[in-house]
Amino acid sequence: MNGFVVASRNGELGIGAAIEVLRRGGSALDAVEAGTRLVEASEADTSVGRGGLPNVLGEVELDASIMDGSTRAAGAVGAVRDYQHAITLARRVMEDLPHVTLAGPGAERFAAALGMDRTTLLTPASRELWRTHMVERLGGDAEAVRSLLALPDRADDEPAAVAGHVRRMLDPNRNTGTVNFIARDQDGHIASAVSTSGWEWKHPGRLGDTPLIGAGNYADDRYGAATCTGHGEVTTRCGTARSVVLYLKLGMSLVDSLTEAALDTETLDDPQSGGIEILAVDRDGGYAAVITGADRAEQDATFVHQSTDMAEFAVLPRRLISAEAPPKPR
Repeated sequence: MNGFVVASRNGELGIGAAIEVLRRGGSALDAVEAGTRLVEASEADTSVGRGGLPNVLGEVELDASIMDGSTRAAGAVGAVRDYQHAITLARRVMEDLPHVTLAGPGAERFAAALGMDRTTLLTPASRELWRTHMVERLGGDAEAVRSLLALPDRADDEPAAVAGHVRRMLDPNRNTGTVNFIARDQDGHIASAVSTSGWEWKHPGRLGDTPLIGAGNYADDRYGAATCTGHGEVTTRCGTARSVVLYLKLGMSLVDSLTEAALDTETLDDPQSGGIEILAVDRDGGYAAVITGADRAEQDATFVHQSTDMAEFAVLPRRLISAEAPPKPR
């Protein structure tokens, strides 16, 4: 059985490393972690790891989760500062603790106890993007700008001071980024991994769907796996990743399972429901990906796939799913 990896488009940075793990006989779990780590380390991607876009205070907070489809064991971390490889920390939660999820200072305490390297996640480039966006969104409100510039040094003393700025800073029309990996190894086992710096300019401590098992990530060898990108508030409310796998369990095809889960997100009365991306595989080795929103063109969203017998990865289009524009007949 040939192993394979599928990933969100930004996963092309790490898909080669993931495939090499499988070629050496490694597990799907090792493969998705290896691929994700490379994206987390790249400053070129401002939605994941080091160089990720920060929260409203200019602080980068990372979320990640990993799931082993052979056992349905899972680990997740949220709102982690100062540790670049959130995916590895999530795996250690899964393997070393009787918990599934750690967040904030508790997750950072665990990382320190493991001896993980602390690092500055906010790069000069991402800090400049934060400053520029802040000035653009807050406009002539000089006092608000000065307040946010000062708050990173005194946020603990003024815990409510940023709440009024969050809605002004957030851009509800901007689709957020995340990296997704799903792998199947030579033994037929499936694993999935998701990592992100979350919705840029968010309130400190905000968690999206990435660290919530069943919302942004779910894997089960018996049926398949699914991962999500987009506004996590939407997929959290719909339990999107688990829904895809549940539809597979009920006997629906992979494309129909993705379509049903995607359309469910569009039933929410929420301006953020467009642009949800779902990546999935089934137990037979099928793979597919979709994006929601009638205003999205299929060529605007792609994903990558590579099997162990392929020299290079392939870039494939996502299907467009919309209540206003039904999917094309298969």
